[in-house]
Amino acid sequence: MSEFSFELLASDGAARTGVIHTPRGDIRTPAFMPVGTAATVKAMMPQSVRETGADILLGNTYHLMLRPGAERVARLGGLHKFMDWQRPILTDSGGFQVMSLSALRKINEEGVKFQSHIDGHAEFLSPERAMEIQRLLGSDIQMVFDECPALPATHETIEKSMALSMRWAKRSKTAFGEQPGHACFGIVQGGTFTDLRQRSAEALREIGFDGYAVGGLAVGEPQEAMFETLDGTVPHLPTNRPRYLMGVGKPSDIVGAVLRGIDMFDCVLPTRSGRNGQAFTWGGALNLKNARFAEDPAPLEADCRCPACRQFSRAYLHHTVKSGEIIAAMLLTWHNLTFYQDLMQGLRQAIAESRLSAWIARFSAAGKEAGTA
Repeated sequence: MSEFSFELLASDGAARTGVIHTPRGDIRTPAFMPVGTAATVKAMMPQSVRETGADILLGNTYHLMLRPGAERVARLGGLHKFMDWQRPILTDSGGFQVMSLSALRKINEEGVKFQSHIDGHAEFLSPERAMEIQRLLGSDIQMVFDECPALPATHETIEKSMALSMRWAKRSKTAFGEQPGHACFGIVQGGTFTDLRQRSAEALREIGFDGYAVGGLAVGEPQEAMFETLDGTVPHLPTNRPRYLMGVGKPSDIVGAVLRGIDMFDCVLPTRSGRNGQAFTWGGALNLKNARFAEDPAPLEADCRCPACRQFSRAYLHHTVKSGEIIAAMLLTWHNLTFYQDLMQGLRQAIAESRLSAWIARFSAAGKEAGTA
């Protein structure tokens, strides 16, 4: 079995392009990971997701532990077999969902007691249990268990939370143990406080991880605050390891984060938007519920390779969205995931050819002309 490794191919300023090598296949970076929360990318077949250009998917520890259960997935051959995705999978640790979905929860040094959002059943998640679940699922990249405090919050509150997350990170790494071909990523916390982010990054580097994520952002803070936090965080992360910005985001968020040296992204936005009648295009987002598309014979995007654009008109998509037809969610999700993968390919190529600034200028101008930048 080959090992997990990161190969840096080219840089343009702080932006990087490279390859994450895993036994299940290579991941081209910058990479966007479609979200397959409950072992499925909503409204998509696995092969269709692959055809968009995705090299890796994200699965969710919290949701899979509650249903169908990690032990059951393990008995059925692991997550890759269970969901028919033979390429890499990253699983998050469940920390964010515990904080955001659980009506009742109690945090202490050991972990978090919470009630399932499905049936109210009492559950407990600790660093050790989170890593055990991810091992049972068989994911290729496993995230440490952390606390994700809501923002805004005081420096004192965030400092206390960050320190707890760092102690949990050390326990998570110990619990991860030896898993040849698999990777364990640490998660930098610290809210929007640069000093706390730096301390968190240093603590994680001391523990030593295969990759480093920036967590606790994309929770409602302005884009400018997110970029400022990245400016103060990314320089303190190792250059020879992948950097992952969790839960991000809009196309302009991704472009700005790549410019600051981020390599990996995930977000529900392209799939959720697809189910709600919104399509991402190079000229900005389109709302297919809008009456102006009712008799529009043009494709969503003239040069797009997805089935929604190759085979159907804006008028048809408008009709199926307004009628609540399932095919609308399927086609718009396929289109949005294709757009996101083409966005990443455009970024990778621009970095490799040292023309990122010009590429971003064109990207921004197109969005501004459409009034959506």
